Amino acid sequence: MYRLMIADDEALEREGLEWIIRRAMPDTFRVVHAENGRRAIELAEEHRPHIILMDVNMPGIQGLAALREIKERLPHAKLVVVTAYDYFAYAKEALSLGVKEYIVKPAKREQIVRILQQLVEELEREKRKRTEELELRDKMSQQLPLMENELALMFMVDQVLDAGAGQLSEWLGFPLDQGCAMVVAFPELAFIPDKKKIYDLIRSFVKAQGEPCIVSSLIDRHMAIFVRKKPEEASEAAWKDKIRRFGEKLCELTERQLELAVSVGIGSVHKEAAGLRTSYFEAVFASTYFEQGGKVCLFDELKEDKAGVLQEPEARSARRETARQSYVISALQRIREERERQTVTVLDKAKCYIQERFAEELSLEEVADYVHLNPHYFSKIFKQQVGETFIDFVTNLRIGRAKELMASTDLSLKEVCFEVGYRDPNYFSRVFKKVTGVTPTDYRGQTK
Repeated sequence: MYRLMIADDEALEREGLEWIIRRAMPDTFRVVHAENGRRAIELAEEHRPHIILMDVNMPGIQGLAALREIKERLPHAKLVVVTAYDYFAYAKEALSLGVKEYIVKPAKREQIVRILQQLVEELEREKRKRTEELELRDKMSQQLPLMENELALMFMVDQVLDAGAGQLSEWLGFPLDQGCAMVVAFPELAFIPDKKKIYDLIRSFVKAQGEPCIVSSLIDRHMAIFVRKKPEEASEAAWKDKIRRFGEKLCELTERQLELAVSVGIGSVHKEAAGLRTSYFEAVFASTYFEQGGKVCLFDELKEDKAGVLQEPEARSARRETARQSYVISALQRIREERERQTVTVLDKAKCYIQERFAEELSLEEVADYVHLNPHYFSKIFKQQVGETFIDFVTNLRIGRAKELMASTDLSLKEVCFEVGYRDPNYFSRVFKKVTGVTPTDYRGQTK
């Protein structure tokens, strides 16, 4: 039910309009009456009407002045001017306020109803549009973490970075001009009961900082965060100070919320996808430097041997180097396993959906939407993991089912064609022969 305000200094006029509206459009409006401009402003603020019928000539604050103030507070309200005078000056000013209609008294019943019906239809369209926008935003919010994690895994694992990284970075609005990696490493003996909770906590915190970044899932006790260094960023020293504070905040967050002392390693600034991968390995290396958690280490500082600050005995350094190598190898293995597991899970879900609906008009876009992936990216990983394209997969399911029906039922070939999802028997025959090497008629003859 929509809210409608009728503003007129004549009570009979207000009651007459309400009577007409309720008779013609029952159960459509909750009506509010205002006897002057001041009261219209007060009631508009209190009830926030969707539609306002405003008389121009009223005592005190005039109708157009009231509309001007109401419009500032309720920019989406539908405004209709009602007056006994057909003055061009009124119409001109009313148009500047965004007034939808201009009614001259005495208005005909049909005109009032027509105008309100048009405005209700407009409100319905706007409501549907908002719903669609919210649904789209909701789908995107579900897709973004998956796409971010995939891009992060490309930086972390892939030996050869293909165009996929560039495409994903474009979709995510994360240019690969320059940036660095941060690794949040959890203590080896720490009990981590809920990886999703930790991931959600850190990702939400990182995104709230306002820095353009990509966040990976929690894999083998560490998460990777790739931060873009904007071209307009200050000097290198200022950037290092900023990114160090970022790492310190992460340490404080995990200590406060999770009671875990994590180590944060930060790689050097590099360019392009291959450079971010280098920065990731530097960050992994730096995250293992300090034995005690709760500290931040920049890889750049590990190279400052002249200062002597980060020097350590040779024997201890050799042991630490062995531990780092073991850590990196273990982490990479877990990353590969996690990536394969996530991909298989998504594709299993997609394949089940296809197998249930292959006889319908099924598109790649529909299936990609079902598993919350971009169609282009879904097509790519589907072919990589399944070994055939989406179209070939659906076609083989359909032809396989057609062969079963021809061998076990008395359905005509035309009925079989429709049963497996084709609408053109001639096209079905061509596809069947291409896949099996024989026509449907010949195949049926071989099975009898």
